Amino acid sequence: MISLSQALSFGLASFLIIVIPGPSVLFIVGRALAYGRRTALVSVVGNELGGLVLAGAVALGIGSIVERSVLIFNAVKLAGAAYLVFLGVRAFLRRGGHGELAGASGDTRGGWRACLDGFLVGVTNPKNVVFFAAVLPQFVDPARGHVPAQMFALGLIFMLVALAADSVWSIVAGSARNWFGRSPRRLRLVGGAGGLAMIGLGIGVAVTGRKD
Repeated sequence: MISLSQALSFGLASFLIIVIPGPSVLFIVGRALAYGRRTALVSVVGNELGGLVLAGAVALGIGSIVERSVLIFNAVKLAGAAYLVFLGVRAFLRRGGHGELAGASGDTRGGWRACLDGFLVGVTNPKNVVFFAAVLPQFVDPARGHVPAQMFALGLIFMLVALAADSVWSIVAGSARNWFGRSPRRLRLVGGAGGLAMIGLGIGVAVTGRKD
């Protein structure tokens, strides 16, 4: 379907894009600080599944429509920004009281709910929309045929690289939270910082990028 050289070159390009902190990385770090490593890792899985859906949409031709339409692109961007702000506000209000390090039996944002949160952020990530619509097609070889299948396979490579990189971010940030979690006061502070980080990220996504 795709050649080894295609896979390697696209994998390298994906890595260079992914290691530059963007909405997904900042979202994962915020989740780790607000709720802990487990929730962050589950959010990573959801986030990459959302990105895989975007890759599939690009393979079917939908992604290019979103990228070229200012109205649709901004609608997707603002929806993602609003959801990030919502998650940040919720994390800030619940700081220290329901995290897995607080020792409570309350909501740790684990399981399918954390995965869903990550999915919604991933599927509305404007950075992924632009990358898949503008960069991914350049690595497709029409001579090999099955162009949609090639694009989806390349998108899968991107998400596997992102899964590994984002998991490292979540583990590092979650480990830092473990240290803060030894003190209830420090835990509230770092949980609040995680919530504020997501709020700031949502606002940043909303005000940057194309508007017209």
